[in-house]
Amino acid sequence: MHAMVGDMTATKVSAETGEISADVRAWRELLARHADITCALDRALQAGHSLGMSEYEVLERLAELPTHSAKIAVVAKSVHLSQSALSRVIARLESDGLVTRDVCTQDRRAVIVCLTDEGLRRQHEARPTQREVLAERLHAPLLKGCEPAD
Repeated sequence: MHAMVGDMTATKVSAETGEISADVRAWRELLARHADITCALDRALQAGHSLGMSEYEVLERLAELPTHSAKIAVVAKSVHLSQSALSRVIARLESDGLVTRDVCTQDRRAVIVCLTDEGLRRQHEARPTQREVLAERLHAPLLKGCEPAD
């Protein structure tokens, strides 16, 4: 699928009008770059730290907070995941001992997710890997696909 995204960004002509606007080309380039960087981050973080990109993002957002905790709804907005997708990520992090979940004392309907010491350690260890991939991929020529590196 991701390889097709790279191939399709090269398309120059629309079947309907015969042209593709600069906005559409820019949009397709953005989508292809996002797919490329996401795949590279997932590969590197998984290989080096047994973390997915979304898992790392949750750990990093919590690590940036003074209390290392936040309501799940707040975390969902900052990592751009749906509530259900974030719940699955948090469940994986919780089962690995990287976060805990607690009921919010001010609002019993809300759940607070808290970074554990182990979660903070893993985030610190994975941070250079994430930053390295971003430095390599954000401004580099777009690579095709999501194939593993040799």
